[in-house]
Amino acid sequence: MPDYLLPRGMTAATASRALAERLPVRAGSARVHARAYYDTFDGLLHTAGLEAVWEDGQLALVESDGDQIRARAALPKPTRPLFTSDLEGGPLCDALKRLIDVRALLPIIEIKCRERPFDVLDREQKTVVRLRLQQPALGRMRLRPRVHVSAVRGYDKALARVSGELGREGFEPAPRPLLEEALLASGGTPGGSPAKIRVRLDRSERADRATAAVLKALLAVIEANLPGTIADLDSEFLHDLRVAVRRTRAVQRELRGVFPPAELERFRADFRRLQQETGDARDLDVYVLEFDGMRALVPEPERPDLEPLLEVLKRRRAAAHRRTARALRAERTAKLLAGWGELLDGLEGVSVEGRPDARTPIGELAGARITKVYRRMVRMGEAIGPDSPSIDYHELRKKGKELRYLLELFGAPLFPEEVVRSMVRVLKGLQDVLGRHQDREIQVTMLRSLGPEVSAASDGPAALMAMGMLVERLEADQQEARGAFASRFEEFASRRQRKLVKDTFP
Repeated sequence: MPDYLLPRGMTAATASRALAERLPVRAGSARVHARAYYDTFDGLLHTAGLEAVWEDGQLALVESDGDQIRARAALPKPTRPLFTSDLEGGPLCDALKRLIDVRALLPIIEIKCRERPFDVLDREQKTVVRLRLQQPALGRMRLRPRVHVSAVRGYDKALARVSGELGREGFEPAPRPLLEEALLASGGTPGGSPAKIRVRLDRSERADRATAAVLKALLAVIEANLPGTIADLDSEFLHDLRVAVRRTRAVQRELRGVFPPAELERFRADFRRLQQETGDARDLDVYVLEFDGMRALVPEPERPDLEPLLEVLKRRRAAAHRRTARALRAERTAKLLAGWGELLDGLEGVSVEGRPDARTPIGELAGARITKVYRRMVRMGEAIGPDSPSIDYHELRKKGKELRYLLELFGAPLFPEEVVRSMVRVLKGLQDVLGRHQDREIQVTMLRSLGPEVSAASDGPAALMAMGMLVERLEADQQEARGAFASRFEEFASRRQRKLVKDTFP
């Protein structure tokens, strides 16, 4: 049910009288609520149609389009990023884990609202609809008063009658929920800052214009995630920043013909440095986040022995994040992002000399690059056998990332959605196996390198024994990934997939 805005010029007192005159209501006492709203930076709750609301010592998960409470728990008002690990087990913790995973809930806005309830009654004095006359404010900024309507199960006809009466009195359906209106009024963005982008493109537009539009959207993701990465609010800020950097580098490499060569090489080097400076911190984030999964690979009696390893990983993670924060705060990072933005803004006006693909229709160029990368992957995969060196698997994985980025950034807006979705699904299956193979190798190398540091702990010898068991299991899992490669690659390189690519991206 939508909220209803009061007619222009109508005061709350006038609205109260109008409700009492037009409807059989029982009015309650007015009170002032202070509600603090929370969501992840990328708006995961908003996307799910939910709100996390703290009020009167409780945090509740509420449906945005009604009053249905999914779960709630007693909790002091959060004053720092709130993770599900900070909550006691229960329905609220379980629901949030499914929705936000490792992201933190962050405060997004606080609304003070003077509210007076009205119960709409039937002839038997039963409540059939609930109304709340609301006067919301953000500090000294007052928002337009509204009537919040709540349905009572089984009284749909009464709800329709109430809605009709409100309409006849000049109340108009609110175009958006109160939370969204408050965020817009305060300069915020409903739904936060999602890392996934979808730029509208036309197949006939110039490739340099289309490429610049995509890259500017990626630059916005990088810049939006910088403060949260530096503050280390949660691990996904760094993850989303790095993905946007990787996507940027893939576009620079695959669509290089739309850029002036000298400037492109300079920016490619700078973005490569940025990715390298953030790599250790992200790797250690993953080790800490996935530690329970790694611990589960060793026999249960030895799992507690791995605690010294976790402490070493946490220390290294903290040090790596400090180095990353310094690199991101550095003037050269600010100059890189500002200079890159300036190049993208003026790219279409740059002389086409040395830019052979600048005026090529983006549909033609993107299709050609997707086809070329796909065929390159097929050749690389066909050369891989059970005894191939790990680097071959790794190089195929990197090329697969480039193909996926091209499909997501250019394929999805320009070509049939069902074809692109199918290709991404098959590619993801192959990438999962390749990623598992590469991750296990890196994890084994990391564990062996940490041996001396772990051994210095008071219970280091037991930890080293458990780490040896873990290394054996990781190496075995890497071999299992090799064994699964053939079937995944067979699907990716099948005759059907080759024909799909040929027919879709000529």
